[in-house]
Amino acid sequence: MHKLLAALTLAITPFIGSAQAQNATVVELYTSQGCSSCPPADAMLEDLAKRDNVIALALHVDYWDYIGWVDDLADPAYTARQRAFARAKGSRTVYTPQMIFDGRDHIIGSRPMDVMDQIMAHAARSDDVNVTLTRDGNALRIEAQRVGNFRGNAVVQIVRYTPKVMRDIHRGENAGRTIVYANVVTSWQNVGGWNTNQSLVMEAQLTGADPVAVIIQDGTDGPILGAAQLR
Repeated sequence: MHKLLAALTLAITPFIGSAQAQNATVVELYTSQGCSSCPPADAMLEDLAKRDNVIALALHVDYWDYIGWVDDLADPAYTARQRAFARAKGSRTVYTPQMIFDGRDHIIGSRPMDVMDQIMAHAARSDDVNVTLTRDGNALRIEAQRVGNFRGNAVVQIVRYTPKVMRDIHRGENAGRTIVYANVVTSWQNVGGWNTNQSLVMEAQLTGADPVAVIIQDGTDGPILGAAQLR
């Protein structure tokens, strides 16, 4: 059995009586407090976050900050991730609100029927990698096995997020509104590569009580092969 030693503090705490998580569809919403067309997508992501078979993640981007309201939840790294997905699809532009499903399908995130169609389609497909997470206090154990046709190296990523954030917006396109944001990503850490021809066991230390998701992906702009979360 292969053990990946990434740039993390390794934990040796026994994982006794802890919860487990299994695979789910990853929905990334690229949004901004300064985007007038984003609130319906933000609300939709809040609904998706309640589903056990969905990992709903809000990534706030910074390219609308110039229009009068700086999004304090935005991170240039999330803008870079969105642009990398666009380049991989052969597109020169990015936009909000955009939802990306399992790193594969890109849609306008404010269209309910399109969102539900994607949820159903991705729920019906099999993952290439099974991911199981176990948490005991601050100790996180990640296990993964290839179960599909994918061959080669994958990237292991640990994501932390805040389940609910409320903001009163005073300027810009959403001036005067109070908006609730669900599952706001606060940290997206690439913790190393994994040869999927071997089983993966990784142990890492977490800080804080926020939920955690682990995403295993073909590179950082390719399809997501498998993912799991612990709320």
